[in-house]
Amino acid sequence: MDLLNTLVEKGLRRESPTREEALAVLATSDDDLLDVVAAAGKVRRQWFGRRVKLNYLVNLKSGLCPEDCSYCSQRLGSKADILKYTWLKPDEASQAAAAGIAGGAKRVCLVASGRGPTDRDVERVGRTIEAIKEQNEGVEVCACLGLLSDGQAERLKTAGADAYNHNLNTSEGTYGEITTTHTYADRVDTVQKAHAAGLSACSGLIAGMGETDEDLVDVVFALRELDSDSVPVNFLIPFEGTPLAKEWHLSPQRCLRILAMVRFVCPDVEVRIAGGREVHLRSMQPLALNIANSIFLGDYLTSEGQAGQTDLDMIADAGFEVEGAGTTTLPAHRADALAAAGALAAAGGGCGSHASADGCGSGAAGGCGAHAEAGADATAGGGCGPCGGGLAAPPAEAPATVLAGASEARTDLVAVRRRGAGTDLAPNA
Repeated sequence: MDLLNTLVEKGLRRESPTREEALAVLATSDDDLLDVVAAAGKVRRQWFGRRVKLNYLVNLKSGLCPEDCSYCSQRLGSKADILKYTWLKPDEASQAAAAGIAGGAKRVCLVASGRGPTDRDVERVGRTIEAIKEQNEGVEVCACLGLLSDGQAERLKTAGADAYNHNLNTSEGTYGEITTTHTYADRVDTVQKAHAAGLSACSGLIAGMGETDEDLVDVVFALRELDSDSVPVNFLIPFEGTPLAKEWHLSPQRCLRILAMVRFVCPDVEVRIAGGREVHLRSMQPLALNIANSIFLGDYLTSEGQAGQTDLDMIADAGFEVEGAGTTTLPAHRADALAAAGALAAAGGGCGSHASADGCGSGAAGGCGAHAEAGADATAGGGCGPCGGGLAAPPAEAPATVLAGASEARTDLVAVRRRGAGTDLAPNA
């Protein structure tokens, strides 16, 4: 297929496809699906080999968020039956993180519900980062605390944070239909603040909220323009007790096309399969590893994930290997640019974007394909933790309404999280 040959050639050169080419990927037929996966796999292997990076979520504060993000089980007015608790102590969070690290996780994502942190919250998270790093040499720590105020990203960086996650979630044109208590521009501003502080920016999307193909392409091109270093791709779980409880629009085939489109638009960034992969990809998860190079291990924010050992077996059986702590995730050109941006921020100069001859975050030579890793760790709301998904269980008798041609939704796979941080039970990693 000429389209796929063109996309592979562009991906190997870190060149952006056109919007029309990206839309064409989403419009491919099931007969062509394996060809699409194979083409995206060539680009993935060029920049990441057969390595899979494992990430582990620690939910520092769960529920009772004042934001109204329609997809989130922690949202204002949510009736979802999830765990609710206030801040974990640094030693509790460090202990929770250690379980994931023991299972092979290279990055720990610290998530807290809420619109954004107070300065006291930033101090608290800073102590937690220090505690985790004291006990686990070489681990990466990503914070996900919502909208940042001036100076907070710099303080997190000083405390030892390596990255900051804040997802764009959907296109600018439809954002107001999903959330009203903050704006798309607010989210972009927070990602830019993380860049400016020398943090690796993690920002992604949520698919399956009723968006169009054009919306998906718009948000992925926006992530490329922001030059994020990692892009979490979340697949909506329609939480019972939220406004999107009846939105079952995804099939495994649709999810694979979305992942492939993201890989072609952001060829050399960390593409992470985040919340909803177990429910929507199901037995096709190993095939998705040919496109994405990163997953979450164990439980998500408010939902149970696949058992950690099952993930490790899946990776090995599919012919991939867990990325070791001593390996740099990003390709050299991106890792070098990130390090230069961090040094520039530490020196108090520049716009803080990934250093580039083309200036402020332009990511010339192709936006996020030039030297970034577009991120967004997974599904939950405004500040309420994009990392991972926060799923709530629909009633057993709930009918699954899906698009024509989509496989039947597996509502039986959705389970409210009852393990991990904030409970008296051990994480499943």
